[in-house]
Amino acid sequence: SVGELPKEERPAFGRAANEAKARLEAASEARAEALRQEEMQRELERGALDVTLPGRPTGPGHLHITTQTLRQITAIFAEMGFQVYEAPDVETDELNFGLLNMPPHHPARDMWDTFWINDEVLLRTHTSPGQIRVMRERYPEPIRVILPGKCYRYEQITARSEHQFYQVEGLAIGHAITMTDLIGTLTEFARRFYGPERRIRIRGSYFPFTEPSIEADMDCILCGGAGCRVCKYSGWLEVCGAGMVHPVVLQNGGYDPDEWSGFAFGFGVERPAMVKYGIDDIRLFYGNDLRFLRQF
Repeated sequence: SVGELPKEERPAFGRAANEAKARLEAASEARAEALRQEEMQRELERGALDVTLPGRPTGPGHLHITTQTLRQITAIFAEMGFQVYEAPDVETDELNFGLLNMPPHHPARDMWDTFWINDEVLLRTHTSPGQIRVMRERYPEPIRVILPGKCYRYEQITARSEHQFYQVEGLAIGHAITMTDLIGTLTEFARRFYGPERRIRIRGSYFPFTEPSIEADMDCILCGGAGCRVCKYSGWLEVCGAGMVHPVVLQNGGYDPDEWSGFAFGFGVERPAMVKYGIDDIRLFYGNDLRFLRQF
């Protein structure tokens, strides 16, 4: 054994052993490859392997249900004159909160559980930071954009909530935009996406970056408004949160709130797909279960 050799001879013996091992492994691999080639040649000679036959077909891929839904939503708003604007997933505290009328220690920040990268940088909790970005890029022009993208929140994963999800934000800024324009836009979208028979209900709400703020509800597509488990027996399903852009946000984006007005809205992408297709668990979207994904 190596331990029985004199100390000065051990390094040379170790090198020789490693070289012998390498030669044996190379010879073994070469012989194995030769045997594989010989076997393949015998199969070809016997005609058991016809290389002219087509290969085994594989199932074609298709777009994920979330991507399909996002494209449907984008197409509807494109027909209504909205352009697509994309903003980064990683944002600053200032853009995600401060410039949207949520300064440090503002209680509205508690509405979002946040993934912080450091004290100043985070994974965006909503697509609203894109509002400031697009306003500062396009001032002094009117704006009509949607901002699709992924959002991140430090939340428990359940059948109705995920720690990451897609959202679509809408923003329109002009010289005479009113709440009527906002309600008309949301109503038109709901009827195009869910069906022309849908009824819309508007109720007051609160968001720090809009004033006044509203939430738009739609009669439950599953029970027709009679009440069921999905709509919590209210007969209504939430479509989105929205409102008129807060004057502070307009000002932070470079627009004079005395001359300009605008509306904004936002909603998740998975939730409309769940409602439209009767999906009862948001976790299915990210579960990689082909039995589910192949249905769409």
